Amino acid sequence: MEEQKEIVIETRIGTQSISMDKVIEFPRGLLGFEDHHSFTLLQLRDASPFLVLQSMDAPNLGFLVADPYSFIDDYPVIINSADEETLQVEDPADVAVLVTVTIPHGRPENTALNLSGPILVNRKSRRGVQTPLTDRNVPTQLYLNIEGK
Repeated sequence: MEEQKEIVIETRIGTQSISMDKVIEFPRGLLGFEDHHSFTLLQLRDASPFLVLQSMDAPNLGFLVADPYSFIDDYPVIINSADEETLQVEDPADVAVLVTVTIPHGRPENTALNLSGPILVNRKSRRGVQTPLTDRNVPTQLYLNIEGK
């Protein structure tokens, strides 16, 4: 039997056709959403720093995320041995770092990156984890300068 190469899912941003090689497995789920394990990254717009980390089986479950290094240079993330094993890391360069983004309703000027719980994704193994940072010297949020329209 031939393996399914694409799946069509419903999302808050419409119907999406997802290649199965773009599915990311989160064995432990995400903080507060431990029962959801399969996600994909959706591009909102070309050249936008923001993506949606979309659940493959819950249409209304999607997180706005961004690469924090698009906004700041110094954001130390240390992968502990348990996360390294879960991610199946062979080369640390294969691990992408994402953070959730909060845009308060009607107040886009208060958009913030949540730096306290980075999401790590191994691009090769397509496995991910979310790990809380314990370094008290790292700020928990970074407010972005986004103009309201």
